[in-house]
Amino acid sequence: MDIEDGASPGDPLGRLDDPDYPALTMSQAAELLGVQAAFLRSLDGSGVLHPHRSRGGHRRYSRQQLVLAARVRVLLDDGHSLASAEVIVGLQDELASARADLDRLAGRHKEP
Repeated sequence: MDIEDGASPGDPLGRLDDPDYPALTMSQAAELLGVQAAFLRSLDGSGVLHPHRSRGGHRRYSRQQLVLAARVRVLLDDGHSLASAEVIVGLQDELASARADLDRLAGRHKEP
């Protein structure tokens, strides 16, 4: 997806509220996370992150991708390998999704 895709003709800045909109360059993302650009490149190379590419081929990151990178960074700082950090993040996401499903189902079955 090019960053130009999905623009609303009436409100071009509205897409900045979209957590999946790739608004940040690699240097901006690295600065926000307090990491080197090489860290983000390594996450891209390993397949943990899949940054969008501008028409010129430059990486662009969304807020959602930065959240994922930050979660992986914490696990790496705790001594996990990149492979185990990826598994842990995946399992955390699956657990959160299962809990949300349970909450939704429990809400349907509550008696008035």
